[in-house]
Amino acid sequence: MKLLYLSVHEILERDELSLFTELGIDCFSFQGAYMYPQGHPTLKRPGIPDMQLHNDLAEEAVLYAKTKIPQSFFDKFDAVMIMHDPNVIGENWDRMKHKTVIWRSIGQSTPGVENMLRRFKYEGMRIVRMSPMENNIIGFIGADAMIRFYKDPEEFKDWNGNTRRVINMTQSLLGRRLFCHYDSIMQIAAGFPFLVYGSGNTDLGGLDGGELPYELMKGSLRDNRLFIYGGTWPSPYTLAFQEALMTGIPVVCLGRQLAENVVDIHDRISYYEIENIIVNGTNGFYSDDINSLRDQVHQLLEDQELAKRIGINGRKTAIEMFGKETIKKQWGKFFDSL
Repeated sequence: MKLLYLSVHEILERDELSLFTELGIDCFSFQGAYMYPQGHPTLKRPGIPDMQLHNDLAEEAVLYAKTKIPQSFFDKFDAVMIMHDPNVIGENWDRMKHKTVIWRSIGQSTPGVENMLRRFKYEGMRIVRMSPMENNIIGFIGADAMIRFYKDPEEFKDWNGNTRRVINMTQSLLGRRLFCHYDSIMQIAAGFPFLVYGSGNTDLGGLDGGELPYELMKGSLRDNRLFIYGGTWPSPYTLAFQEALMTGIPVVCLGRQLAENVVDIHDRISYYEIENIIVNGTNGFYSDDINSLRDQVHQLLEDQELAKRIGINGRKTAIEMFGKETIKKQWGKFFDSL
């Protein structure tokens, strides 16, 4: 199969193109971070060494806008996968609908997005969701498969927690204040040794841990004692949660009420999945009470054996739910069905 892939998120792009390549699919990323699979130093993640380089396609792709791809270009492929962007689908639909078209949800859908895509679903577009919580979206238009994002247990592993510190990983935590739950996270972390990693956090002053290169980022998950997770609205879960859980660093998470307490620019839906993944006191912690969350942080900082037990169970959950081999089988089954 030759797959044309249109991305909006470079880390998800890298993960999925890597996995699809392992499945024997010949992928080309249209103007994506990995249009040239070797990658480049400004990317957050390494290149994809086994993915085939298509110089001819890359030279042609830069001639077109994503919303104005000619049919002759689509005709070079067997299938087209579009990550999230409904405008790319709508603007290109008549030129690509004769191909197998797949919409890949990234957990950012709203009732408006579902309505924009309804016609294309009825006209044959396949839909792959990233969480069962998407079923709760008002106007939900269905799914052909539910396949989570994945993480490789061989990339994220070996937590030790020897650095007695609390961490969070969020881009522009204060800048995206409401949607990243800045106020709740700051209340939970107040008075504890704490750093926030990610780009756009210079406005946090001494709490800014900076944007770490990939190997150092994995090292921070291995070495620090615990991870505060607030998520990003709207998304049932994020890559930061997956990478923390897979590494084995204990997670202390906002409960659903705190996580969904966002201004009314979105229809209120039950979208946050963490309470369905975390079993309190077994593989992590969650609460809607800030003081309870602070107590859990204190316990994990003071009791490394407790932290170790929670982390081991969290990693076990991560491998079972979204480990690479599990997700690889699901994608293989989906592609075989096309």
